[in-house]
This record gives sequence, structure tokens and C-alpha cells, in this order.
Amino acid sequence: MGFNCGIVGLPNVGKSTLFNALTATQAAEAANFPFCTKEPNVGRVGVPDPRLDQLAKAAKSAKIIPTQLEFVDIAGLIRGASKGEGLGNQFLGNIREVDAIIHVLRCFEDDDITHVEGSIDPLRDAETVETELMLSDLDSLDRRLSPLQKKAKGGDKEAKALADVMEKALTALQAGKAARTVALTDDEKPLFRSLGLLTGKPVLYVCNVEEAAAATGNGLSAAVARMAQALGAGSVVISAAIESEVAQLSDAEEKREYLSALGLAEPGLNRVIRAGYKLLDLITFFTVGPKEARAWTVRRNARAPEAAGVIHSDFERGFIRAETIDFDSYVTLGGEQGAKEAGKMRQEGKDYIVQDGDIFHFRFNV
Repeated sequence: MGFNCGIVGLPNVGKSTLFNALTATQAAEAANFPFCTKEPNVGRVGVPDPRLDQLAKAAKSAKIIPTQLEFVDIAGLIRGASKGEGLGNQFLGNIREVDAIIHVLRCFEDDDITHVEGSIDPLRDAETVETELMLSDLDSLDRRLSPLQKKAKGGDKEAKALADVMEKALTALQAGKAARTVALTDDEKPLFRSLGLLTGKPVLYVCNVEEAAAATGNGLSAAVARMAQALGAGSVVISAAIESEVAQLSDAEEKREYLSALGLAEPGLNRVIRAGYKLLDLITFFTVGPKEARAWTVRRNARAPEAAGVIHSDFERGFIRAETIDFDSYVTLGGEQGAKEAGKMRQEGKDYIVQDGDIFHFRFNV
């Protein structure tokens, strides 16, 4: 099961530098001119979770394996992309493939790095990108809605249900609002996702600030935070330049000292990764033993067989039950045996809703 976040923004805002630091590679060429990134680069990163260390300690696990998240570095967009300007069509097509959007905004001044709009204004930049995505969604819905309405009038119930959702999204977009603002019933949500609307995806704004503002942010990032809050979106402050430097340091102690000198408790990338994970509405469950302590990803409100299927399809197909211990009990009682003796291991069936932090041992038969 793959979950991915697309890193988007105007050219020269720090997208590729952020991607390089996230994946600790130089996979995305970073250069001071528009359209440097033509094909999307893809990288997988471990999701920081201190609970893994505690579980490994309790179980004396030989290895720790974090759950992972995929990041996609997408070509910079410019005004007019919805009409095919720049790499517009390619850019919009690549965004359509991701589950969530991480929108990098330039919140620093630097005369040596050109800005495609000629000045620094992250709120304007955010509106430029959002407008292009909205225009693309409007065009997509306009083309698809009429044939669907004809089917609906002919008595096609599935077409009627999908057309109703399309009309809701179209009404919002025509009012200048993103499709993600539409109120949907539980039955409508899968239909809405199937539309693949660009503005229907959850968004996180990443404010790329100068090094001196990495710990506290600046006036520009504060303005973005207010905008994000008003839109019901998230925002994170980082300095891509600092993250790039940290990614080059191989020694963990050296990294800590470098960050501490800048007033930072952890890399900003950790916050981006966790925020991206939250954006996708994911939770983590664990499998723990002497060989390894491992984190796994599943969508919120998933049932136990779905979690089993994340590990192996046979586990889901032949699911019998899940032997389950909550994280706090596992750690405080000294591991699986202590939790068992204290009566904290539960036998859960097919209808059990997975909780964040559950430790599972799946019983199955195929």
C-alpha cells in the first residue's frame, strides 16, 4: 500500500532542495532557473517515531524498521499552466497521481536567486498555484458532467450519484473555492476521490525561510500560517538550506550539535514528514519481536484484516484473529510476556478498528 505526497510550487522556491534533503540524495537537480525539474523524482523516507526505539528496547529487537512515506518532486508551475503554459499539462498530470500536496512557498529574500514573478510574496504564489489547479478542475468537470447527466436522466443510478457529487464540486469551484471545501456524506466520499480533482487533495504549506528564521519563522511565514489556518490546512516552517546541510552530515551527534547551535531540537524535515503522514490521515501499527521492531502504515479507521494485508495479502485473505497489545501496556509491562501476564493481550476479530500504536500478531490460515 503506497501513500505519497507531491511537492509542488512555483520554480525556484526550494522544492528540489527540500526533496534532496528529505531523501538525503541529490536525485533532484537543483538549479537557479525555471523548469529544472522536468520529470518527477520519487523518494521514500522513514517516518520518525520514537515509539519504535521504546518497543525495540522492551523486546530486545536486533533491528528497527520505520514505516515509510513516498515524496514526489514535481516540476515548477507558472501562471497559465492550466492552459498548457510552461510544463503545465505535465505538471498537472503528475499532481493528479499523488494522494496529498505539499506546497512549498518561498518566504525568504535573496537577490542571487531569481523569482519567476519578480518579487517575494508567498500568499500571491499560493493563490497562483491554487488558481491554476482550480481552473484545471473546472475544465475537467465541465467536460465530464454533461454526458454523465444524460446517463442519469436515462435512469442510471450510479451516474446520478456521481453527477450529484460533480455538481457540488463545480458549484464550489465556480464560487472560487477549492473542491476540498465541499461537504460530503460518507457515501459520497469514495465518488469524490474517484474524480481525481487537484483541489480535492489535502494540502500542507511548507514555508521555506532563511537560516536565521528557521527556529522562529518570519513575517512571511506567519502570514502563510494565518492563511493556512483560515483554509483549514496545515503549515510548517523550515529552512531548505539548513536541511540540505544537515543531510550531508553522517554522524548523528554532529547533526544534533549543528541543529542545537541554530536553536533547533530536530530537523525541520521530521516535522514535514510527520505533517505529511497526518495529512494523509494515516496511523501506525507495529510488529515486534527479537529479530525486528517494525512500524507499518494503514489508513485511519481500517479494520484488522486490512492491517494484516499491509504485511502480506495472505494474512488478510486467511485472517483468523489479531493478538493485540496497546503501546503503553507493552512498554510499561516490559514487553509481550509482561503484557500477557497482566491480561493486556486481547484477541480481536475481523471488525476490530485498528488504533494508532497497536502491536499486532496476526493469526491466519490459507
